[in-house]
Amino acid sequence: MVDPRSIEDSIRSGLDCRHLEVSGDGSHFEAIVVSPAFEGQSRVRRHQLVYGALGERMREEIHALSMRTLTPEEWAAR
Repeated sequence: MVDPRSIEDSIRSGLDCRHLEVSGDGSHFEAIVVSPAFEGQSRVRRHQLVYGALGERMREEIHALSMRTLTPEEWAAR
């Protein structure tokens, strides 16, 4: 079973995060990811950046990941 904290660690190691929350039940997860790397990026590209940070874990360990990807400005304005 995958621990949400290990997913947070993987995302943080591959992406500059200003805020990160991951919750889930061991196979299905939800994440809020706030990163300046998302500036000027489409929603699809933002998700690709997170998937890139997770690497092979998305194919091997994580069954489903729902994401909200925001820039620091979007996060502050919410």
